[in-house]
Amino acid sequence: MEGPILLVVLIIAVGVGAQWLAWRVQLPAIILLAAGGLLVGPVAGWVPHGPGIGHVVEPVVALCVAVILFEGGLSLQRSELRIAATGVRRLVYIGGPLAWLFGSLAAHYIAGLGWPVALVFGAIMVVTGPTVILPLLRQAGLNRRMSSYLKWEGIVNDPIGALLAVLTFQFFVFAEAGQVWQSVIQGLASAIAVAVVLGGLVGWLSGKAFLHGLVPEYLKSPILLTLVLVVYVLSNLAQEEAGLLAVTVMGIVVGNMNLPGLQDMKRFKEYITVMLVSVVFVLLTATMDPAVVNAVNLPNVALIAAIMFLVRPAAVMLATIGAGMELRERALLAWIAPRGIVAAATAGVMGPALAQHDFAGAESLLPLVFGVIFATVVAHGLTLGWMARRLGLSSPARDSVLIVGASPWSVELGTLLQGLDVKTLIADNSWHRLRAARLAGLKVFYGEILSEFADESVEVSHVMTVLAATDNDAYNALVCTALAPDIGRDRVFQLPMGPGEDDDPRGVALGLRGNMAFGDEAEYENLWRLHLDGWAFTKTRLTESYTYSDFLGDVDSRALQILRIRPEARARFLSPQTEIEPEAGDVLVCYSPPRPTEPGTSPREGLAVESLPG
Repeated sequence: MEGPILLVVLIIAVGVGAQWLAWRVQLPAIILLAAGGLLVGPVAGWVPHGPGIGHVVEPVVALCVAVILFEGGLSLQRSELRIAATGVRRLVYIGGPLAWLFGSLAAHYIAGLGWPVALVFGAIMVVTGPTVILPLLRQAGLNRRMSSYLKWEGIVNDPIGALLAVLTFQFFVFAEAGQVWQSVIQGLASAIAVAVVLGGLVGWLSGKAFLHGLVPEYLKSPILLTLVLVVYVLSNLAQEEAGLLAVTVMGIVVGNMNLPGLQDMKRFKEYITVMLVSVVFVLLTATMDPAVVNAVNLPNVALIAAIMFLVRPAAVMLATIGAGMELRERALLAWIAPRGIVAAATAGVMGPALAQHDFAGAESLLPLVFGVIFATVVAHGLTLGWMARRLGLSSPARDSVLIVGASPWSVELGTLLQGLDVKTLIADNSWHRLRAARLAGLKVFYGEILSEFADESVEVSHVMTVLAATDNDAYNALVCTALAPDIGRDRVFQLPMGPGEDDDPRGVALGLRGNMAFGDEAEYENLWRLHLDGWAFTKTRLTESYTYSDFLGDVDSRALQILRIRPEARARFLSPQTEIEPEAGDVLVCYSPPRPTEPGTSPREGLAVESLPG
């Protein structure tokens, strides 16, 4: 018993450890996952390989891939499809068949594979899996349009490629029966019917059950996860390899039903998916037979290069002619097509099946597919972010401040930040309250920041920090809780909720709030009073000769320290909950009482944004 337990723990530890290390060193996680699997498997020999372990790995991988594809379908929104609709249709309807055709021709004429194996290989090359694409997108920082192209193509083409490989195999197996086309067309129609009816119907019924309160909150995610596995298995029983298509359809249906609490379910599925991707990719590479690696020869290397540099670019460039896409977008799509778990799993099933029927070149299918996987994962993973930046297709850097709640105080703060070259967005659902911000030339968002409209029109990927500064403490807490997963919990702040609120059991729970901004005295009502009393924002730059200690000795003891701005214009609100030691080059912004003014001058007329020595 100890051996299997140690093996499972080892695979989990390597997978999750690779994910953390990838985040730490800013490398695509899939590269370190592959390296970790090779290290503990073929290199160190700690993980066994061969037919025995394969019988255990294959069903585990299949179920994990089903959950991963469902989670991917869950994240596909109609709003994203509107952004990239024509391009996605071209990549699926035209790009997929072209990739199959060109990949099959290359496999036959470059690697010398027989037509049955070459056509199955070409079908597998249609797959650009979400198991690789989604982690890459998380780290590469592409803009929303490009992310939509790659995400939709990967999730939609994944089950299509796997199904196409199976149907191609069946075509040649049934060739002797004399009813080839009838069998293939029947299989394709059955797969689509099963996916739409079973996947779509179960997804719709699940959503309706959730909407009508037939399932308690704590059971929604477990039931949905169970239904995914049931749909996958039943679909495969009805038609081989229809399960992947069915769970993808199910995810798309559920994800677009606007279910209450869907974000919580998505978050749960995302956490599960991160774990599954980590474990499955390590498991596949760790259990790889070293003979598979040794089987890669010069013609195979030439084929892998042709897939990357000829087949994919040609298919994408031809498919997207007249699709309304910019040349730079087409160029990036033509290069980026990493293959992942679905391609490996499909090859693992098709390779032995082709070999049993003595098709020429069947023994080369698995090493070829794994060669493409490793080559594309490394090459595309290392170059995606760089190419996106060079082509101007990356999302804006996290360099903006989002202030939720327009008031005279927040508008003054936004004006100061804009003067310091810090991009600022003020959001409010009152057009009247936004008037001062508009007149000050600030960028504004009119509407509910937590609405679906805001989700489509406000890219939070460029937001560096958030300040919820409305007069409603509970709403401020809600904003921080909703935005924390995307922005980072340490970068969402709200105005304090008043004296004693932290210890009041009737108040908003600490775990549901943002970080307290500025200090206990910075309540919304108090900031209004200070504004009327003539308080104003001041800014001070620290230097080697004028340190933070010098600043503390000079600044008014009543002043509120608001935020620190780093030399590269990165702003961070200050909080008594987090200790930050400002350094030379930082700009400190405070909210300070008025300085003494000459008789006959109003306090606010005598104020200007000041700079202390240095």
